[in-house]
Amino acid sequence: ISFLLIDMKSKGVTVRPIIMLDGGHEVNEVFFENVKVPVENLVFEENKGWTVAKYLLGHERMNTGRIGVSKRELAKLKEFVGKQMKDGKSLIDDVRFRDKLSKVEIELMALEMTNLRLLAVPHGGGPGWEISMLKVRGTEILQEISELQLDVAGAEAIEAASDDAARGAGAAAAARYLNLRKLSIFGGSNEIQRNIIAQQIMGG
Repeated sequence: ISFLLIDMKSKGVTVRPIIMLDGGHEVNEVFFENVKVPVENLVFEENKGWTVAKYLLGHERMNTGRIGVSKRELAKLKEFVGKQMKDGKSLIDDVRFRDKLSKVEIELMALEMTNLRLLAVPHGGGPGWEISMLKVRGTEILQEISELQLDVAGAEAIEAASDDAARGAGAAAAARYLNLRKLSIFGGSNEIQRNIIAQQIMGG
């Protein structure tokens, strides 16, 4: 396997959109049919493409922890909860829901501290198995927050609007929940990340 840089305008390259569960278009599938690439577009050494790919994926997974995004969405969730009522009281006063909210907030704080510790420790040849751990927990926490947002929205989540800007908070929560299902897959599925962790730690 060799790593090549390809001009997407090259003859034989076909790009087709993949529509997400929320109806949005963020990613594509790409087909290569007899595409010719100049030899000078080779990155690193011939037959060392997977080495390059693993290095790049390690840095990509550092970003897929999405701690900043999770903190922002958690703040939105708290604001949303404060406006929702249950049995004449604010939903934030519901003990069971407050427990769920506290749990995910504590887990996010722990993940952020872990991320900061990893940033402070140099990794000679690039990111190690710890990045897979960040990817798994980071994506799971963001999905958990989106699930809580959906719980808070309740029946409002079935609202529909063609204009995203006109959507109510409930419909936006539903769209976000559907969109974030992708996190378990891209950058290497969470199942693969668990395999990497197990192999690196236990030598499996």
